[in-house]
Amino acid sequence: MCTGRSCGIAARNQWRGQAMASTSDGRTIDADVAIVGAGIIGITAAFALQERGQSVVLIERGEVAHGASFGNAGAFAFSDVMPLASPGILRKAPRWLLDPLGPLSVPPAYLPTIAPWLFRFWRASRPAAFATSFAAQVAMMELASTETRRLIAAAGLDAMLRSDGALELYESRAEFEASLGAWQARKTAGIACRHLDGAGIAQLQPGLSPRFTHGTFVPGWQSIADPYDYAKALAGRLVERGGRIVRAEVRGLTPAGDAVCLKLADGSELLARHAIVAGGAWSKPLAAALGDRLPLETERGYNTTLPPGAFDLKQQLTFPGHGFVVSRLTSGIRVGGAVELGGLKRPPDYRRSATTLEKAKRFLPALDTTGGRQWMGFRPSMPDSLPVIGRASATDRVVYAFGHGHLGLTQSAATARILADLVTGTPTPINLVAFSPRRFA
Repeated sequence: MCTGRSCGIAARNQWRGQAMASTSDGRTIDADVAIVGAGIIGITAAFALQERGQSVVLIERGEVAHGASFGNAGAFAFSDVMPLASPGILRKAPRWLLDPLGPLSVPPAYLPTIAPWLFRFWRASRPAAFATSFAAQVAMMELASTETRRLIAAAGLDAMLRSDGALELYESRAEFEASLGAWQARKTAGIACRHLDGAGIAQLQPGLSPRFTHGTFVPGWQSIADPYDYAKALAGRLVERGGRIVRAEVRGLTPAGDAVCLKLADGSELLARHAIVAGGAWSKPLAAALGDRLPLETERGYNTTLPPGAFDLKQQLTFPGHGFVVSRLTSGIRVGGAVELGGLKRPPDYRRSATTLEKAKRFLPALDTTGGRQWMGFRPSMPDSLPVIGRASATDRVVYAFGHGHLGLTQSAATARILADLVTGTPTPINLVAFSPRRFA
């Protein structure tokens, strides 16, 4: 693989060889749509745009789907409509934050940096703001459920989709009863669930510790066989159908008449009719240069993937009191979910993975914890738990799509549908006011 300036020149020659049109002032267009970022958001957006007849180039500075798309739990969490910024989280957060290896932590040295984000998070948890975010999430998840099935079928990847349901577990009646308000809100939104006692839990998932006295089963919960394999397969379909994936770093985007100029790190440039910023946690400076200073932070998520035979897992298990899940993938049993709000520069603290794995062993006594692979990824997170989806201030030819937090895979197909509509001038299926880049102005 070429690198540096030679790679940029070679890539640009490749684009030029496939150029489709010119701008009004005679400059050659390299693609209808250039997408910054080849994670699951960028890949699904490219696929959806290609279905609309758009020529697409994905630009990725690293490997395809090697960020947050690589190590997530593989869940399509359509029932996860409750924003993280909620009145309930404020009751749990102090206890969690006191434990440096707990399910939610902020390194002390990072507190001055993240303080404005935390203040916005607090504001978003107030009842009126929470209600707005909740309604937006419900609409987004309804769209996501429909569009995910459609996209997977269109890509011929139905064999990767699983419909095993998910089981949420509680260690006391008090913890269970504290969850009922959220479950009632989900039921109102059309999400089916079934509450269980200890015997019902054991029937669904043998091998759990008897400490879990209550549970809630979500029968409509779906997952993918492996999130990385899924992203790679979608990218493969994209290339088979004429899409292009180029390894390069985008340093900036500027309006260029009836096009957008993307400036690459090697000094070369790319022209596209439209551009999408889907760079995940690295999107903030690109948006700032286009006039949108957004409170994007990183949920540094940790997990351990054990060999496939580590436990006979029937469906995803969620332990809300401890902030982690256990999921079954073709690559193994994945234990993870702990969140560290620590930015992009701090080295990983894999004690967090180890602590979560130790808890999983207590909860699943037969779990074989040997042979695991630890991982840390950067989830792009907004303080109100909603992604940024909308046009840039500097030009309506650039559209943002980032900040999905731990719901990137879940909402990827819905986001792709919305982006394809925005780029092609089609009315969007949901109201985007709650997702607007200007909501923090």
